[in-house]
This record gives sequence, structure tokens and C-alpha cells, in this order.
Amino acid sequence: MYSGQDSEAVMELLRNRGLEASVDIGIVTGTGLANILKEIENALDVPYDDLPGFPHGFVSGHARRLVIGNIGRLRVALLQGRSHYYETGDPQAMRTPIEVLLRLGAHSVVLTSSVGSVKPAMRPGALAIVTDHINLSGVNPLHNEQGDARFVPMNDAYDATLRHRLKRAAASQGVALHDSVYMFMPGPSFETPAEIRVAGMLGADIVGMSVVPETVIARRYGLKVAAMCAVTNLGAGLEGMVPSHNETKRMGATVAISLRRIFDTFIRTLDEP
Repeated sequence: MYSGQDSEAVMELLRNRGLEASVDIGIVTGTGLANILKEIENALDVPYDDLPGFPHGFVSGHARRLVIGNIGRLRVALLQGRSHYYETGDPQAMRTPIEVLLRLGAHSVVLTSSVGSVKPAMRPGALAIVTDHINLSGVNPLHNEQGDARFVPMNDAYDATLRHRLKRAAASQGVALHDSVYMFMPGPSFETPAEIRVAGMLGADIVGMSVVPETVIARRYGLKVAAMCAVTNLGAGLEGMVPSHNETKRMGATVAISLRRIFDTFIRTLDEP
């Protein structure tokens, strides 16, 4: 059972390395998206390997560092890289990092990831903003937790105000965000063409192997959540598509250029009406 001791140890380590102020918002980056924030000032930069309970494995395309610093008037905690359910078989793999965001004072977290599109009209290179999700995998990070706090309502899992601010920031950069329902697939194998067809019939627009466990954990702690996804490929079988991790990394790095502009604007205007 999760104890929370690792997050306490992480906070002590961060204070020993010079952490002085709380943060306003956390951002988690996915495959190929580690560098979506370039302008962090007065940064405290710590590799995950130094942090108890943080992901210590390796998936190419993930930098695996915690970076805390200023962008404009706000303080940001950037989690560069995540652990996936398929790496450990543990849906709580990101619980310590998200609890650290809470202990740092964050009120919100924005998740990013690379995804496959279920809709041929949403092409690789597009950006999706998650409005809701589907999880029929049986995987939930609150399994085995005790007490009533585990019964987390998910009606508004993805905060409408954060979504509005992200879309406003994107529009200012001339980028469209597609409202999308995310379907969680546990991976690591890509979906079959039949699974992509079923996802579409069930109402999904995009499929991916992350985001959902992190959203459930964040909502468990009362954090507001938004999720933005880079569409890196069409789902298996669409137009003969055969997805690959190399394609995911390559397209993620390309889309990260637009994401960087959007996030810079989003954070610098987050405290505006």
C-alpha cells in the first residue's frame, strides 16, 4: 500500500538543494515532449534517479528530470518524463511525483502525451485537448487504497477553465486544439486495427498509454487537471497505418515546437482574468 513516505523524502532533498518557494502549477511531459518549456528561470534541476519514488526506468524519448523555476510571474514544476503502467505493472507508478506537486503547493497539473488518432480527419501533427476519457482496461491507481477518499468522482476530470485558457493560448499562436475523448490502452504493444475500430465506436477520438492513471491520482488529491496531446500517428489499420515508437518520438519532437509556444503563453497569462 502507498505510504507517502517517498514524497516526504523528496521534499527534504529538494529543500536541501535550495528549494525556497512553492509552485503554482505542475506540467508532466510525454514522449518527445520533454523540452516544451525552455524559458524556466532560476531553475532547480534534479534527475529522477536522485528522487525516491520517482521513475528510474527508461523509455527513449523521456528525459526524466524534475525542473522547478519561474516563467514570468509564476513558478512551475516540470516533470520531464513519466513512468507508464506497462513498464512496472503498477498503475500507481506516478503517485509519488504527483504527490510531490501537491506538497510543492501546485493547484493544477497539465499532462502532455503523444497519442494515436482514431479519426482519419485528425492527422499526425494535430494537437488535442482532452475533454473526457474512457478506461475499460481494469487498471486503476486507487486499487487497494483504504478509506472513502478512493471513491473519486470523475464527472469533471478535465477542468473546463484550464481547457479554456489553453485554447485561448493556442488561438493566440494560431494553433487549433481539437476537443477529444482519450481512451486508455495499457500497452506496451500498439492497438490492433480491431481495437481502433472499437475505440471509435465507443466515442474515443485518441488512444494512448498514459494520462488516465495520472488524472485519477491528481483528482484523488484535489488537483485540477488538463491534458494536451500531440497526435503522432493514425491508429493501426487507418489508411494502412502501422504505428511505431520511432514515429511517435519524431512527430512528438515536431509538435513540441507548437506546444512550447502555447505553454509559454498559457503560463504567462494564467493569473490573468
